[in-house]
Order: sequence, then structure tokens, then C-alpha cells
Amino acid sequence: MVVQVKSRIRYSSKTMEGNQQKVEANILLLGAENVGKSALTVRFLTRRFIGEYGDIESIYSHTDKIDGRDICFNIWDSLCHQNGEESGYISDRQLQWTDGYILVYSICDRASFDVVQQQVQCIRQAKQKLASTAQIIIVGNKRDLQHRRTVSSEEGRLLALSADCGFFEVSAAETYHGVLMVFHELFELIREARALKKGTAGFKGIVRSMSAVFGRKRTE
Repeated sequence: MVVQVKSRIRYSSKTMEGNQQKVEANILLLGAENVGKSALTVRFLTRRFIGEYGDIESIYSHTDKIDGRDICFNIWDSLCHQNGEESGYISDRQLQWTDGYILVYSICDRASFDVVQQQVQCIRQAKQKLASTAQIIIVGNKRDLQHRRTVSSEEGRLLALSADCGFFEVSAAETYHGVLMVFHELFELIREARALKKGTAGFKGIVRSMSAVFGRKRTE
């Protein structure tokens, strides 16, 4: 079973670029250790579940088809920073690179949920500083371990509502479809944000052109 709460704000869009151009989306996975970030990534890439991973930070490229179009997902499977750095730390390089975030916690680990809360705050501050339109999906992983749950679904939903972002509870161990929905939903949010930004830029250009025309008329 997959639990999903979509972002409150939705904007419609048909396409992002030319009909034949491959579209890319840079996705950054963040979260504490042992929450299943790599398992989610590999499940999406290969449809297989692998439970054990070493401390390796990788960027993968994977092409998937959405609405008949080839979408290239560049996925940065990040490590949780240690060595005295804050657990919710996100580097400037990551903030500037990404089009969308997947913030992962384990429903069995309260501390990992706290890390995601810190990362939401960090992203909020960075979006204001960088004028970023990067989108967020919060994922509660390990839904198959209900008997060990320490973070309720309601807490995850409320955090997502406060951050105005998407929310899923999934089990990377049990289902590919739930993981697929996470990545596809984030891409839809990215596509809509790009379309809105493009439309806003076009509107501002029209306003500037009109101002220039009427300004010249007043001086004639």
C-alpha cells in the first residue's frame, strides 16, 4: 500500500521544451543513514530490491518514459554528513544542482524524521536565497515494518502540508510501483514549476515591452 498526499498547489502544463528534445531532471536524495535512500534509488533504476549498501555517494542517470516522452533522471544518492556537521546539512553544490528533492526517513526511526524536518528548513532558506524553484517530496520508507513504527503517517502528512510538498509512505523492500510513483510525481512537480517560471518570465517580458511602447508615446 502507498500513502500519498500531493502538494496543495498544482499548475497545469503540457510540455516543457521542444517535442523531440529529451528532458532532464536532477533529483537529490537526502536523509539520515540507514533510511533506505540507496534502496529506493536502485529499486527505481532496476526494479530490484537490494538491502545492504556501503558508504558510497553516487550520481546515476536513468531514462524513463512519461506521457510518451523520454525523461532523463539524474539521481544523486547522497551520504548523510558526519564529522561534526549538522545532520540536516545540504551543501551549496547540491542546492545549486538539484531540480527536486526526495527527503527520506524511516517510519521506524524518529531521529531520521527529525533530520528531514531540519532539511526542509534548510531548503526553505536556500530557495529564498537562490530564488530556486526546486520541488520537494517527503518519503516515509519501510512501511512494511509497521510493528516497529515510531513516526505516524499523520506526522508525515502534516510536515508535508507545512512545507507545501508531496508526501508518500512506501516500502522499497516490497513494491516497485510505490517507488516509481515517488519519482514520477516529483518530475510532474518539476515540470509544472518550470512551466510556471517560463510563463512568468514571458509575462514580465510583455509588461516591459508595453512599458517601453507607452513610455515612448508619452515623450512624443
